[in-house]
Amino acid sequence: MAEDQAQSAKPETTQDPADELLLLISLSNITLRPLTLDDVDDMMVWASDGEVARFCRWEPYQSLDALTDYIRIVVLPHPWFRAICLRCRPIGAISVTENTGGDRCRGELGYVLASRYWGKGIVTKAVELAVALVFRERPELERVEALVDVDDVA
Repeated sequence: MAEDQAQSAKPETTQDPADELLLLISLSNITLRPLTLDDVDDMMVWASDGEVARFCRWEPYQSLDALTDYIRIVVLPHPWFRAICLRCRPIGAISVTENTGGDRCRGELGYVLASRYWGKGIVTKAVELAVALVFRERPELERVEALVDVDDVA
């Protein structure tokens, strides 16, 4: 799979002005917050989806127990892992991981989004929010990067 460095992209728009207004209203309802164990059912929606997992480093989850373990072992201790929420409900996740050693001024951004929300500008909005927050919370960071699959339409 070909990979390119991510660049800012304009949210996808539609032809119908009513659809555009609905999209703008929806994008104003996008928030980020820490994931908790209580989010496991919502997270299972995208974590068990083969279309979503094909762009990630993991296979689709088959059980809530395995996903709960992942949240407990990986997500909760992670210094910057957030739920992407639409109207306060998780529909994806975004994280920034600081590099180590002499490259600590850089961070790598990763994201995942439930497939039903792909192509609606939600990840673009989440990335904007995440970058603004992470630069405020982690002043040692000078650069945040993401490698994305060119076939990933999320």
